[in-house]
Amino acid sequence: MEVELNYGKRGLKVRIPQDAKTTLIQKPPMPVLKDAPAAVSQALQHPVESRSLTELARRAGSACVAICDITRPVPNHLFLRPMIEAMLAAGMDPRRISVVVATGLHRPNLGRELEELVGDPWVLKHVSVENHDARDDSQHVTLGNTATRGTCVRLDKRFVEAELRIATGLVEPHFMAGYSGGRKVIAPGLAHAETITTFHSSRFMADPATRNCNFVSNPLHEEQLEIVRMLGGAYALNTVIDDSRNLSFVNFGEIIASHQQAVEYARQYCEVEVPGPFDVVLTTAAGYPLDKTYYQTIKGMVGAMEILAPGGDLIIASECSEGLGSPEFVAAQKSLVALGPEAFLRSISKKSHADVDEWQTQMQLKPQTVGKLHLYSDRLPVQDHPWTGVNVLASLEAGLADCLNRSANRTLAVIPEGPYVVPYCR
Repeated sequence: MEVELNYGKRGLKVRIPQDAKTTLIQKPPMPVLKDAPAAVSQALQHPVESRSLTELARRAGSACVAICDITRPVPNHLFLRPMIEAMLAAGMDPRRISVVVATGLHRPNLGRELEELVGDPWVLKHVSVENHDARDDSQHVTLGNTATRGTCVRLDKRFVEAELRIATGLVEPHFMAGYSGGRKVIAPGLAHAETITTFHSSRFMADPATRNCNFVSNPLHEEQLEIVRMLGGAYALNTVIDDSRNLSFVNFGEIIASHQQAVEYARQYCEVEVPGPFDVVLTTAAGYPLDKTYYQTIKGMVGAMEILAPGGDLIIASECSEGLGSPEFVAAQKSLVALGPEAFLRSISKKSHADVDEWQTQMQLKPQTVGKLHLYSDRLPVQDHPWTGVNVLASLEAGLADCLNRSANRTLAVIPEGPYVVPYCR
């Protein structure tokens, strides 16, 4: 049996041993919108619990559109230009329209990468497109503190001060916030470092409700909803794509209601019940662009952990073409390796604010408490292997065979799309 995994831009074919008891875990077939531009137009004209984009633009003197950064395969090329054209047709001055890349604490997207992200040169020629900088105090406005957990809320002033605020993005499972998109594009996407490091602190990450596909009592989700209310509301354009990155769903409207509708659509396909658990799980970091760094790779580990038998082996294939990730993440990984899991958790447990990107290291420890983690990457430099904190495989097929040979029942789950599919055992 041969399976193709999402890996980089080119994919990766893997031979599965014949005698393995293999379960291939994929989304049910998703419908694809035959005319994506027409679907976008319909969404803008027939919104969820709001006026149409044209009517909103007529009533506003300025607009800010937030888009996700390069780590998400959002089909910006399908909707950014139609949105901006609708605003211009409604009489808005192009100098009062801005597009801001909601980077959170990720690096900026510049040059050709920005062109790839925006997807249409027309947009770059007609309106301002800039990156959010979470560390620049001058770019932020302080809105106060959340009532429940006291998070200091500081957001990008371009978005806060715009009369028409629109968050755009991809709705998919998210290993901390339940689902991505909507309110998450605002915080952490457009939040100051102080805000991000507060609700990404150890106490938030350690909460059992901070997990994939869950909104119930999820502290991140609850803070994000409160932040939207403190902002005075916003609108959203939400998309859902299939495993070939084709548009399956799009809507527009009031940010909370439209996002919830998109989540309910995505759930039908992204959450997959399986018989299990499995001795061995083979998954991915979803391929390009998510698997550019080891930092993002951890999402795939967490996404598959629920179906791993205690003491089993979880293998993840991720290209890691940009290496481990930020210098701050590398420092957190080195701290994990030096201290060990228990001492690392103790060292961060009482902090009110997380160090930048150490939350990802904390999330890695969740699947690491279930079983043994293995990484296959043909682009991660050898000198970086020790700082992953996991076993790095020289050969994916040999490593898979070894894990199966050690297993009790030779049960294997394969998740080609990685964290975009969240399997669970009832």
